[in-house]
Amino acid sequence: MKYTKFARVQCAVLVLAAAFAALMLVSQEAQGATWKGLEPLVSRRADVERVLGPPTADRLAKDGTLQFAAPEGAVTVFFVTPKFIAARKLPRRVEGTVLLILVQHTSSRTTPGSMRLPANQDFERQVSGPKEIYSNPKDGIYHTFLESRLDTTRYSYSAERFTKLQDELKLAAPSGKD
Repeated sequence: MKYTKFARVQCAVLVLAAAFAALMLVSQEAQGATWKGLEPLVSRRADVERVLGPPTADRLAKDGTLQFAAPEGAVTVFFVTPKFIAARKLPRRVEGTVLLILVQHTSSRTTPGSMRLPANQDFERQVSGPKEIYSNPKDGIYHTFLESRLDTTRYSYSAERFTKLQDELKLAAPSGKD
């Protein structure tokens, strides 16, 4: 009888541990590419200005962008607009968050080799003349090289996060909430 009670307790502990592990996996949200702590579909204008300072050009009302000067070069931050939310069927709560960050590198000497991209299996390589693009849509990072020098880097949302946001809206749709 003691063995049976012990087995039941042991089984209950294993079930609780499995439930806790499953909860941890479900609660972890997929992250997109971050740059200087700024994360697409999470960070907002205040976060961007705290990191990059005041914008050199504020076109938020016109096209949803802010431009900044950074040591790397010109930085354009694109924000989620109501039009984008409607077109992509996303929850309204992501309006005003960073959509993507485009860094235009000035006089970069960085090469694909110095970034170890050719050996990195997370990146796909596309070549068109003097242009090489190393893309990682899973994490939302895209590096463009011109004549083997880093020209632009785009930090975007991860494909998984984007899908989760769309699924969230689909699940909320029957009740009319997003």
